[in-house]
Amino acid sequence: MTPAPTPAHGEDKMSHGSHPARFDDAPHGEVEIPEYFENPGHPPHVLRWSDVDPAAARRAERQVAFLFLLSILGTLGFIVAYFWMDQEATGVIPGIGTQKLYHFTLGLTMAVSLLGIGFGVVHWAKTLMDDEEVTEERHVLEADGETRRAFADTVAEGLESSQIMRRPLIKWTLGGALGLFALPLGIQLVGSMGPLPRNDLAVTMWKKGTRLVTDPDGLPVKAADVTLGSVFHIMPEGVMEAEYPLNEKAKASVLVMRLNPSDIKSEKQREWGYEGIVAYSKVCTHVGCPVALYEQQTHHLLCPCHQSTFDVTDDCKVIFGPAKRPLPQLKIAVDDEGYLTALGDFSEPVGPSYWEREL
Repeated sequence: MTPAPTPAHGEDKMSHGSHPARFDDAPHGEVEIPEYFENPGHPPHVLRWSDVDPAAARRAERQVAFLFLLSILGTLGFIVAYFWMDQEATGVIPGIGTQKLYHFTLGLTMAVSLLGIGFGVVHWAKTLMDDEEVTEERHVLEADGETRRAFADTVAEGLESSQIMRRPLIKWTLGGALGLFALPLGIQLVGSMGPLPRNDLAVTMWKKGTRLVTDPDGLPVKAADVTLGSVFHIMPEGVMEAEYPLNEKAKASVLVMRLNPSDIKSEKQREWGYEGIVAYSKVCTHVGCPVALYEQQTHHLLCPCHQSTFDVTDDCKVIFGPAKRPLPQLKIAVDDEGYLTALGDFSEPVGPSYWEREL
């Protein structure tokens, strides 16, 4: 049997007899690549109704402007609801059920603001922007003067094809929609990361004569119940009946511990306590996390969020971590029945720093 002939040197073994790829005739360093497919080119450009009818183009322009105007109204509605709407009001939303109207309104107005911009841009691109397909040949990217000029020309051509310079109604409504849309983001960023500049952190429910009660049971605490080395999570008596109980509780929560009086280093700390019993704010002075971990042997309080550590024997001064100030101490005493009571509010604002704290 005669063996099948082997391909000559340089002949493609996978060409199967049609258009064999040969590389032996190609110049040194170059590869001759056969063309098996023709460039199909672009499909015929189909004109839109707005391309041939000026009235249709003006109608599309008004529709795009209406969508941008709708976005502006949604943003303004968000701002109004955020500042002036009752946060506790509820209502029945069809298909959803009972909801807080404040949260529903914020979500609805934000959706209108977003969708107005999105639908407006899509409608603009579909009806008014130039939609003819073009091919751009790849070339070496060089940051020379000619390239920069070409880029500027491309941007100018893009502006021209978008027709934004020839349609001021779209230009101004789009600018208004995008400009106002940044406001809710800024409002949420500033308004949701802590109290506005007022005395929210400087005033709590602690008053002279207010009993210290356990959290969450609400049981008053006698001085005799606080043994050496123990720790109690405390809140003011009656805090859960306040208008905003969780807010008031978060600000006023304290930790109560009994130390050996000989271990206390600060005279002020000893005077503000009672027979070695001291009460300190639970709100970390770094970013407001609850300081709740007490190490009996070292008398250290630890914040679990960022590991700020406070020395209970030295007026809760910071000995480690990012916090910059000691925890505020609550001045306490004992009433006629032996229960621990406050002698007033904290002498300084609790929690993290804010720009008007010193005022």
